[in-house]
Amino acid sequence: MIVDAHHHLWQRARHDHGWLDAPGMEAIDRDFTVADLAAATTAADSDAGEVGATVAVQALNSSAETYDLLASAGPVGAVVGWVDLISSRCGTRLDQLAAAPGGGKLRGLRHLVQDEPDPRWLVRPSVLRGLSSAAEHRLAFDLLVRGPQRAAALEAARRLPDASFVIDHAGKPNIGAGEWEPWAAWITDMAALPHVACKLSGLVTECPPRPWSRALIEPYAQHVLAAFGADRVMFGSDWPVCLLHASYHEVLGLTVDLLDGASPTEREAVLGGTARRVYRLSA
Repeated sequence: MIVDAHHHLWQRARHDHGWLDAPGMEAIDRDFTVADLAAATTAADSDAGEVGATVAVQALNSSAETYDLLASAGPVGAVVGWVDLISSRCGTRLDQLAAAPGGGKLRGLRHLVQDEPDPRWLVRPSVLRGLSSAAEHRLAFDLLVRGPQRAAALEAARRLPDASFVIDHAGKPNIGAGEWEPWAAWITDMAALPHVACKLSGLVTECPPRPWSRALIEPYAQHVLAAFGADRVMFGSDWPVCLLHASYHEVLGLTVDLLDGASPTEREAVLGGTARRVYRLSA
C-alpha cells in the first residue's frame, strides 16, 4: 500500500486562500475535496501498488483550516495541521485540537516558514518552545523552507534532538536555476541528524522555467536518498499544487521511476513505510 505523505485540500468559500489569486495559479484556483483526492489517487494506481492512505497538510496558518482537515474522511489517515507556536497556550491549543472530531489524526504541525520575513524565525525562543511542546505531544514538525530559512532549520533541528522533523519538498532546491550548492551540503547536514526525515515531493514545481523531467530531477532525488537512506525518505504528491505542472499519475510515476535499482525493502520504505512510522499510521 502506497502512502501519499503530502497533499492538500481546500474549499475557497470556507477559508481565505488569497494566494490562489496570483497569476499562474489558474489551474488550481478551485475547490479540492476528499472526493477529488479519491478520484486522483484511484486514477494514479500503478504497478507499484495503490494509494491506500494519505497525509493532509495545512496550506494556511489557520487553526480553522486544521479543524476542517481533521474532519476529513476518505483516505486521509493523518493530518499535519497548524497551531500558533508562539502562543504561551500552544500546549493547551494542541490538546483542544486532539479533542476535536477527528483529532486523533493530528500527527504533525507545519507553519509557512518560507513566507516569514525573518529568516531566523525558526530559532526564536518562543518558536523553539512551541516546537518543544509539539514534540511532547508526539507531533512531527514539517519544515517548509527555502534557501533563506535553511540555516535556521538546521539550527532548530540541532537544538531539539528529541523532536521529529520532516523536510518538505526536499528543502525546495531551485532546480530550474540549477541550484546545487549550498542546498546539497545542507541536505547532508540535515541527514546527519537521526530525528530528521525528508519528503520527495514538490520537485516538479521547482523546475520552471525549464520543463520538468526525470533527468532534471533525478540528481536531487538521488542525493536525498543517498544522504538520508530510504528509511527516512517518503513520497508525497503535493497534489493539487503539482497540477500546475504534472498530474497526480505523473508525479507518482516519476517517484516510482526514481526508485529504479532500489531494493524491494527500500521501495516499500519510500512509498509507504517511512510515512507510516513518522506519522504513526496503521499498517
